[in-house]
Amino acid sequence: MSEVKEHPLLKSTRREAIAAFAIWFSAMTYTVGYCSLYGYHRDPNSLTYVLGFPDWVFWGLVVPWGTCTVVATLFAFCFMKDEDLGDSGDSTMAPDGTPQS
Repeated sequence: MSEVKEHPLLKSTRREAIAAFAIWFSAMTYTVGYCSLYGYHRDPNSLTYVLGFPDWVFWGLVVPWGTCTVVATLFAFCFMKDEDLGDSGDSTMAPDGTPQS
């Protein structure tokens, strides 16, 4: 039985997709957990504000998703890379999108 070798582009794409999912999943898990613990069933008199947001909104939404945005930006510019897709072997395209021979 011969082993089929996976294309390097597929490996790279899969690795990037898993990393992007992990960033999203960690931010979502923290957000749901924190907001459910500190946002519900709370005495309104204990509510404090951070930069104009209720404290549970700031620490449960603004901070994790702001961090997620920074991490995703660093991921996109430092970790992800363009891959050479190779020559398609097709003829060149005219400016209007029609193939030329």
